Amino acid sequence: MKSNQEEPGNLLFPIFVKFNSLRVLLVGGGAVALEKLDALIKGNPDLKLRIIAKELIASEIKDRLKIMPNTKLSIRKYEKQDLKNTDLVIVAANNDKLNHKIRKQCRKRNILVNVADTPDLCDFYLGSIIKKGDLKIAISTNGKSPTLAKRMRQYLEEAIPDDIQFLMDNLRELRNQLKGDFEYKVDELNKVTESWLKTKSVKKKDSKKIE
Repeated sequence: MKSNQEEPGNLLFPIFVKFNSLRVLLVGGGAVALEKLDALIKGNPDLKLRIIAKELIASEIKDRLKIMPNTKLSIRKYEKQDLKNTDLVIVAANNDKLNHKIRKQCRKRNILVNVADTPDLCDFYLGSIIKKGDLKIAISTNGKSPTLAKRMRQYLEEAIPDDIQFLMDNLRELRNQLKGDFEYKVDELNKVTESWLKTKSVKKKDSKKIE
């Protein structure tokens, strides 16, 4: 049943943050913390990250550290001093009282915070990410359905061809070689990408016929 009052829609503003220049803190050591860690790895495994967990429930977290050279793990209770020299906080502790406490402390220090599975306490969300070469797409459902975001990611990962990097590299070279104003360059690049998309569409139809 639809509400008579129209919803404003997704008012989140998507940005791509350079994590190399940020100091990130992840609080928690369970399955949810592992999920957040995997999202961060997909974004940039070289980010400067500290993980603080009273107990390491998800042992896979230690495995992830092998590919994260700038990440430090501390097995202990969270302390207020941990927010010092921190730009971004992700809270994934299985403790509502602690989650609210950290949120409040972050707000006092003007630190952006994400509290897992609690949209009302989040300043930002970690969207589902598709990454193929230099192409990166982030999906958000405004915190309403992470499951749908995951399914959309799987769909787009299959739909976007693996050789997309080849196209991007060639488009960059073509753009640098083109003479003329901005409008002319855009028009020429649109022609190239339109032709490429038609070719991909035909190949996909042919492969379905073979199957």
